[in-house]
Amino acid sequence: MRLLVVGRLSGQLATAVKMAMAHGAKVQHVERGDQATEQLRRGQGADLLMVDYRVDIAALISNNENERIHVPVVACGVDADANDAANAIRAGAKEFIPLPPEADLIAAVLSAVADDERPLISADPSMKAVVQLADQVARSEASILITGESGVGKEVMARYLHAGSKRSERPFISVNCAAIPDNLLESELFGHEKGAFTGAMARRIGKFEEADGGTLLLDEISEMDVRLQAKLLRAIQERVIDRVGGTKPVPVNIRIIATSNRDLAKSVAEGSFREDLLYRLNVVNLRLPALRERPGDIAVLADHFVKKYAAANGVPVRAISADAKRALVSHRWNGNVRELENAMHRAVLLAVGPEIDVEAIRLPDGQPLAMGSHGAAAAQDAGFAGRAAQVADTVTRAYVGQTVAQMEKTLILDTLSHCLGNRTHAANILGISIRTLRNKLNEYADEGTAIPAPQSGIAAPGYAAA
Repeated sequence: MRLLVVGRLSGQLATAVKMAMAHGAKVQHVERGDQATEQLRRGQGADLLMVDYRVDIAALISNNENERIHVPVVACGVDADANDAANAIRAGAKEFIPLPPEADLIAAVLSAVADDERPLISADPSMKAVVQLADQVARSEASILITGESGVGKEVMARYLHAGSKRSERPFISVNCAAIPDNLLESELFGHEKGAFTGAMARRIGKFEEADGGTLLLDEISEMDVRLQAKLLRAIQERVIDRVGGTKPVPVNIRIIATSNRDLAKSVAEGSFREDLLYRLNVVNLRLPALRERPGDIAVLADHFVKKYAAANGVPVRAISADAKRALVSHRWNGNVRELENAMHRAVLLAVGPEIDVEAIRLPDGQPLAMGSHGAAAAQDAGFAGRAAQVADTVTRAYVGQTVAQMEKTLILDTLSHCLGNRTHAANILGISIRTLRNKLNEYADEGTAIPAPQSGIAAPGYAAA
């Protein structure tokens, strides 16, 4: 988290800065708004501006926008009244922090802007397999494409890759391609020269140059305009960029990580994404499973969020009741980890008594989790679970007397039959790599065992055809 403080650094503002640094922020300081814009132009980037309300915030934001610089602003100040706070918000500040500061408020503002301190938590075998692959490729220079539904933790995975890379001591710069208008994204990425357009008062360093030596994350790259994709492709291929209005290529040394919640192969077929760019980005693909596909992560993540938001709100850490955990696991979580995090934040605030029960876990519309749209399905699943337990007991008794190797063979072949011969789906269910599965099947075939063949055009229950 890079914080640029604007204002006279004394008294309570200095105390706020120390609190921010204690929460991991890397702090820089200038006294005037024009100095802040100049520092941002030079590529000494920031994720957040903390500005004394006595600085002309409207002029600062206007100057930044004229230079196509996008950094959120929070205002702060001592002895500010309600009108001062309202004026700062009207001028464009996202929040107002009264001084003297409260440590919890500083922490909340920082965490709302940056995801730096989000650990990668995995307990489910399907997620652990992805993390294992990430560990294998983290220290390489390969471009990596991280795919998955919105909210599964793609940026968290990108930061994990950077932390495990040879570039971990260099910058990690993130650009949300969906949040910046097409006509501004080019300057944001590549920078511009003085006079390149109306309002370009000086050279501005873009995110490629900010990330030099480190990692550049292109978040939701599927939203990038096709014309800009061509310029990005050249930057990746030739390791040089052209600033807007520039005449001389600028060399850059970065590693690219991109994310997308869309099927980019489909976007290529539709003509909205360049096929050659997809090949350049997709040297290694990390697909993060949806939260409903990794039920083993739900309770672990829920416990983590309870501890996080109990500390942030100054309330005791309560355990999650057994009924609440069952409800959490049975919920579909269309919003994935992000939805679960918000639900547990609400639960921390609403819980009464020694535990967090089902009543405290509310959906966005205020309904308890058990009464949501999946409540009936959850009850049905509970019935299925009871019957499944009976079946499991019967199956367990059938295994008694077999060797581990025999049990393993039976499990692999039965799973493959269930998946109608689809090796990829069977490997995912078993929690092993496709290579391991193929080696096992070759071993069984050599023994004379018949191996279920893939059934063309037919998908296993609950899966798309592979």
